[in-house]
Formats: sequence, structure tokens, C-alpha cells
Amino acid sequence: PGDDFGMMKEVLKRRFKRLLKEDPERDKGLWPDLLLIDGGAGQVSAVASIMREMGVEDVAMVGVAKGVDRDHGKEEFHRVGTRPMALRHNDPVLYFVQRLRDEAHRFAIGTHRAKRSKAVSASPLDEVPGVGAARKRALLAHFGSAKAVSRAALADLKAVEGVSEALAQRVYDHFHDKG
Repeated sequence: PGDDFGMMKEVLKRRFKRLLKEDPERDKGLWPDLLLIDGGAGQVSAVASIMREMGVEDVAMVGVAKGVDRDHGKEEFHRVGTRPMALRHNDPVLYFVQRLRDEAHRFAIGTHRAKRSKAVSASPLDEVPGVGAARKRALLAHFGSAKAVSRAALADLKAVEGVSEALAQRVYDHFHDKG
């Protein structure tokens, strides 16, 4: 599981340090009017604390959390020092905020998948002649990691579907003939 608070802190510090440097007088229109936070009272409190640390206390912030049943349409809005409030389930503002949140989630998930895909694609297996994308996927699916492939016995490599005896030997030699 990720460290949501740590990641939020990192993003906010980067963003607002840059704003403090590039637009200290706040006259260039770069500063946000509102921070919309995906989360409830805990996240809003954490963001407020981070903003105080940076000396930025005049940017409005609202946290959007799913209601007690965690259902769409029952979102609660949180601000520092106030009780949560809700909008009617058919309020166009609620629909707009839901779309913003859903788009942010879609973007974050897409970014995470791209990073994970890139991490999976960079592998010691790429250095083995004859191991292309499909065989690399088969080896990683069978053994779980490139490290496990590197430690595999020749007989285990031969047992992987789509890996010929000659390729199994090449993979084995690549990781074991380091003399």
C-alpha cells in the first residue's frame, strides 16, 4: 500500500515551493483559488498542516469524501474547523465534483500503470538473446520476478511454456556463467 499522506506532502511542497519562487507576489494568476482534496477530515487536516509549514494559509481547501455508506451521491465536504456538509444527490455541483474526482483517479491509475509497466519492461532478461517480450512475460509469470528466474534451475526453465530447451540453456548460462 502507498503512503497517501507522504505523497500528498511531496506534491504540495513541490507545487507551492515553485509558486512561492515564481510568483511570490501572487499577481501572475498562477495560484489556485481552491484545493480540492480527495479525502475527508484526516486528509484536509494533513494538507492544512503542510500548508501552514510552508506559510501558505490563505488558499481555500475542501476535502471530498464518500459518505458513511461510501455511495456515489452521498459525498461529504470537509473544511478545517467546520462540520462536514453534503449536497443534494441531484445537485449539478455534486455531479461536477464527482467527475473531477473520477478524472483525477483515472489519471493517477493510468500514471501508476505506466510506471509499473515501465518497471516490468526494464529487466535483466532483456540482456538475454532470444528473450523477447512474450517469453519475458512467460518467465516472469512463471517465476514471479527476474531474480527468481536468475536463480532457477535449468530443468525449471525448460518447464516454462514457450521456452525451448536451447533458450532455457541460454537463460541459465546468462545468469550462472559469471566467472
